[in-house]
This record gives sequence, structure tokens and C-alpha cells, in this order.
Amino acid sequence: MRRMLLALVAALWAGPALADGERAGDFDYYVMSLSWSSAWCELEGDARDDPQCDPGRGLTFVLHGLWPQYEDGWPSWCRTAQRDPTRAETAAMADIMGGSGLAFYQWKKHGRCAGVAAPDYFATARQAFESIAVPPLFGRVSKDLTLPASVIESAFLEANPGMTRDQVTVTCSDGLIQEVRICLTPDLDPRRCGADVIRDCTLKDAVLEAVR
Repeated sequence: MRRMLLALVAALWAGPALADGERAGDFDYYVMSLSWSSAWCELEGDARDDPQCDPGRGLTFVLHGLWPQYEDGWPSWCRTAQRDPTRAETAAMADIMGGSGLAFYQWKKHGRCAGVAAPDYFATARQAFESIAVPPLFGRVSKDLTLPASVIESAFLEANPGMTRDQVTVTCSDGLIQEVRICLTPDLDPRRCGADVIRDCTLKDAVLEAVR
């Protein structure tokens, strides 16, 4: 029995470690997460009275984050000697992220793991965001729509020729279209997502909330 317990403990310790505080710069690819702004407001932002949710902003898919990723799992809250960004540096991301508070949080949890200085991480995040075409038709969503989540994925594929279904995934939360996640190499080329990322929302009646 003792030997069996020792073998079990050894097997558990041999598994992949996903604890916080990994070494910065050690990752395999990026996941760029694009959040449907109206859904984020419904789920979180309204309760915070966040300015991102003010009527008339006209925000569609905004950059939630650029996340360093392992082939299986992801690092977070990494150790780094790089300084945290200034208020000006985070504020400069508000045009694509909806606000500066999110930019600072994303740096702390994910950006440090990229192994570069904060300005370089934000520049990479902006480059990634600008490398993907957000279908302009989303800007014309003036009322809540009920549709299969796969329609969102198809729209992104049509707007980005050469990108394939295994490189993009759509997530839902509480019946709402929540995010589009696109997998990118460290050089920001689309690539196949890892098995733990390819988890498409399969709802046939997901709600895409109207643009605010």
C-alpha cells in the first residue's frame, strides 16, 4: 500500500504545473481575446458603472487581452524585472480595449509573461488587434439578435481569408456571445489553437446584444 501511495504522489507531481508565477518569456503562442463590448457590459461593466458601457460608444469587439499560452495550459502572474506601465501607457490602450483599467490588469496577469517591457507588450497587442479584420457588419447590430454562435465564427473567417476554423473559437456566457479568441504565433500569424482553447460555443440560440 505504501508503494502504491508513493507512486500516486510521484504521478501527481509529474503532471504539468499551472501554478501562478511562471518565468516570463516562456510560452508557445498567443491567444488574442476579443470581447463583445455589450455582452461584457451586461455581465460585468454595468454593475461597475464603467464608462465603456455609456450609450453612444459604438463599441463592437474590443481587445480583452493578448495571452501567452502553452500548448497545454497557460502562464499567469509571471515573475519579471520589467516595470509596470505608467498611467499614460495604459490610457493609450483605451481606444481598442474600452478603458485603461483593463489594460493594466491584463499586463499584470498576462503581459508580464510575454517577457518584454510593458510598452512593447502593448505595441504587440495593438499589432495583433490590427492584424485581424473585425467584420464591419457588427457595427450595424442595432437590436439584440438570436443566432447560432457558429455564425460569428463564420463572419470572422469570411473577413479574414486564409484563417481556418481551428484557429478561432467563439465563447458564450449566460446565453450571450461573449468573446472571439484567435490563436497566433509569437510572430502574430494565425495558427491552430491548443486543445484546451478549442471549445466553441455550440448554442443555436445565442444572443448577440445590440451595440451601445
